[in-house]
Amino acid sequence: MESSITTKLRDFWDAGIRGPDFIWAATGPALESYSRYPAVKKASEPGALMSVTDFLGHVRRIVVDFVVGRVLSHGQTEPTPGDHPLDDVTTYYLLHRNDFGLKEAPAGPCILYAVSCGLSERELADQYELLARSGGAAEAEDEDASGDDEDGDVEEASSSGGGGKYKLKDWRARKHRSLGMETASGRAIPLIDQVHKLMQLWVAGDVVKVNDYLDSRALRRSQVFAQLIQALIEMNEQGVEERSILERLQNYLRSVGSTAQAPLGLE
Repeated sequence: MESSITTKLRDFWDAGIRGPDFIWAATGPALESYSRYPAVKKASEPGALMSVTDFLGHVRRIVVDFVVGRVLSHGQTEPTPGDHPLDDVTTYYLLHRNDFGLKEAPAGPCILYAVSCGLSERELADQYELLARSGGAAEAEDEDASGDDEDGDVEEASSSGGGGKYKLKDWRARKHRSLGMETASGRAIPLIDQVHKLMQLWVAGDVVKVNDYLDSRALRRSQVFAQLIQALIEMNEQGVEERSILERLQNYLRSVGSTAQAPLGLE
C-alpha cells in the first residue's frame, strides 16, 4: 500500500491537488490494497484485525508525512513512509501553515489535519495553545465530540467547513510560561515550540539564554531543526518580521556552529 500510494501522491501533487482534497484523494488508491482481502491482520498484534478506522489513520499519516516532507525540502523530496522526522504537533503546524498561513481556516480541515497527526483540535487549542478559536468553533467541537463515528464526522466536517474557524497563534501570541520547556507531565516538547521559544529569547536580546537553550535542547547539530527554520522562512514574504527574525537566528546558528561562543550582540 505504501509503495502504491506514494506513487499516486506524486501524481496528485504534480497535478496541483492540495489541502484536504489531497488527503481524501489518497483513500481510493490505498483502498485497493486493503479491500483485496476478506480480512487484514495487524503484524504488530498477532490475530488482531485492522479496522477501517485503523486503516484510514495509517493512510492519512502517509499523506501528511508526504506533504510535510515536501514542505521541509521545498518541494523536492518526501520522507520514507514510517520515518518522519517531526513530532505530531510540529507536523500539524506545518500542514496548517502551508495551506492557510496565519489566517482563519475552516474548522473542518483543521479537524481533519489534527486527526491525521494523531491529535485533536482541542489538544492543539487547550493543551498546546497552538490554535485560537473563532466563530462557532467551540460549538463545532462539541458536536464532533458527541459523534460515534469519528471518520464520518471528520469527512462531514471537512466538506462542510465544520461550523467555525481556527487560526494558528503566531510566535508572539504564544505566551504560556512552559513554552518550549520541560513540564512535570514529561510531555515531549514540540519542535515548533522550541523555535518560538528561541525567537522570543532572541528578541529579548539575551544571548546567554539563547546559547543555553540551544545547548540544552541539542539544537545546534539538529538537521531537522535547521530544515524547519528554513521552511518557516520560506513561508514568509520578504520584510515580514517573523522572516527577519528567523533569518538572523539562522545566520547566528551558522556563525557559531556547534560551539557556545557567541558573536558580539544579536543583531
